Amino acid sequence: MKTIFVKPASVEKKWFIIDAKGKRLGRVAVEAAKIVRGKNKPEFAPLHDNGDYVIIINAKEASLSGNKYQDKVYYRHSNYPGGLTEENYAKMVERKPTFPMEHAVKGMLPKGPLGYKLFTKVKVYAGADHPHAAQKPIEVEI
Repeated sequence: MKTIFVKPASVEKKWFIIDAKGKRLGRVAVEAAKIVRGKNKPEFAPLHDNGDYVIIINAKEASLSGNKYQDKVYYRHSNYPGGLTEENYAKMVERKPTFPMEHAVKGMLPKGPLGYKLFTKVKVYAGADHPHAAQKPIEVEI
């Protein structure tokens, strides 16, 4: 019996939409990463891009458990001595409303060229409006 590999060009790409309002940030990110990776399809292959497109709306209104709203910290470094900057979730959502969701999804995708390509298929919006109505996205329940 031979393993069947489906070429990425022959796979039909669909669009899915996830509403993150009131849902846990991590749960939404896991579902988005699964769909983008193609793990929900029977022809999944870890080395191919067989996944679909994902639109995440209301990313600003995703919830966190416990005290993470104040305690969760994002770090970045300027590559200069003493250049470490830290910012908690509450301030990050005010400054960049889509960053925490993008960061969570990106962390769940593979590292390297395949992961970078897959991440371009994730569209995150802070509010309920998005410009992808023409693609007729399918609603995903979490």
